[in-house]
Amino acid sequence: MALVVGAPASMAQGADSVEGQTYVIGTDTTFAPFEFRQNGELTGIDMDILHAIAEDEGFQVEVRSLGFSAALAALSANQVDGVIAGMSITDERKQIYDFSEPYFESGVQMAVAKDDEAIKGYENLKGKTVVAKTGSEGETYAKSIAEQYGFTVKSLDQSATMYESVKAGSAVAVFDDYPVLAYGIAQGNGLKTVTDKVPGGSYGFAVNKGENTALLAAFNDGLAELKANGEYQKILDKYLADPTASTPGNFFDLAVKSFPALMTGLGNTLGVTAISFAIAMALGLIFGFFKISGNIVLRGIATTFVNIFRGTPLLLWAFMFYFGLPQLTGWDISVWTAGILTLSLNAGAYVAEIVRGGIQSVDPGQLEAARSLGLGYGKSMQKVVIPQAFKMMTPSLINQLIISLKDSSLLLAIGFAELLYQGQQIYAANFRVTETLLIVGVIYFVAIMALTKLANYADKRFNK
Repeated sequence: MALVVGAPASMAQGADSVEGQTYVIGTDTTFAPFEFRQNGELTGIDMDILHAIAEDEGFQVEVRSLGFSAALAALSANQVDGVIAGMSITDERKQIYDFSEPYFESGVQMAVAKDDEAIKGYENLKGKTVVAKTGSEGETYAKSIAEQYGFTVKSLDQSATMYESVKAGSAVAVFDDYPVLAYGIAQGNGLKTVTDKVPGGSYGFAVNKGENTALLAAFNDGLAELKANGEYQKILDKYLADPTASTPGNFFDLAVKSFPALMTGLGNTLGVTAISFAIAMALGLIFGFFKISGNIVLRGIATTFVNIFRGTPLLLWAFMFYFGLPQLTGWDISVWTAGILTLSLNAGAYVAEIVRGGIQSVDPGQLEAARSLGLGYGKSMQKVVIPQAFKMMTPSLINQLIISLKDSSLLLAIGFAELLYQGQQIYAANFRVTETLLIVGVIYFVAIMALTKLANYADKRFNK
């Protein structure tokens, strides 16, 4: 049975064979060496294993780089068919997901800053703060010994962010999976390990419980074949046997290498902002006029709309539209659709208040004078009130446009490939977090200044 690329294969009823199918697979955004971006391409142990198995078993995969927690939420919402993200197989997770045979045996190590001579083991952690990745085996192990050694565990979403916390001094140590630490240290992340590896759990490929049994069986068959023909060990050796440190280079080299990916992110940022703000303007005009209507029902509808979307976090709606709506409706919502809905409804609520305030700030005598000259209410609003109101609204509308552009960065939480998301992909591989974020910040600044200048020019041009 043929499937449309991008639609979860689990929607196909009665598919007994994976051959010719296309499956949507969720993964983490930054978990080198298991998944990370190199030269713009998603690579790593998990990706190589997944693609090798797909080729061997005759099916196709569409990989969505979402982040660990977001990938699991997408799986529960049937936005993806399976997840491969360095995911430890635990009894708790087995209640919700079906796992493949283990494809990697992991373990946990602790690392500290390279120049830290005070922390030599767990016994030196009393009264200190350590970091671990949310939902990871490192977090589980750190919390299991926290009381014994008297330290506090702070959970973060990304390995690169954890390492920066240790180097910055906000935490004294990091607990992470040993291959991730080994790879990061080899790439010059500024840390060193100070404990032996603690044997841990196993990584597995996951699907929703009772679903996609053919895909799970194909993964197991393909994995067995990879181990038998030696390809599996070659994949591991590629990333773990000698993870040679990358050439540091200078800031200019980093900027040049990062430029193509960051420009792609900037294009997505500007695109989603433009589309969502156009929709927000339409919604704002409609609900803004509803707010000043003499009809109590229309005023109530507008007030409810504004209160809901202005009184709740934008990130909440991003998750609701991308993960919650598919579970409630069965519809497949793309990340672009979810992003546009989130930004447009949020901005629309603020624009509605800007429109209401702008119209009400026009002297009521203007409307009365127009009516006394024989103009109807509609013509009086169109010819007299709205032009004056729009001049007063323009600075606030420009400000809201800039806010929407910056708010688009929150969409990285659902895997939208905007500018900051692309920056995260870059520093996840090279561990040059501060320099990468500085480049991203400069690009944001230039884009926002250019957009502000353009909007101000249009204001002067049309509001003479």
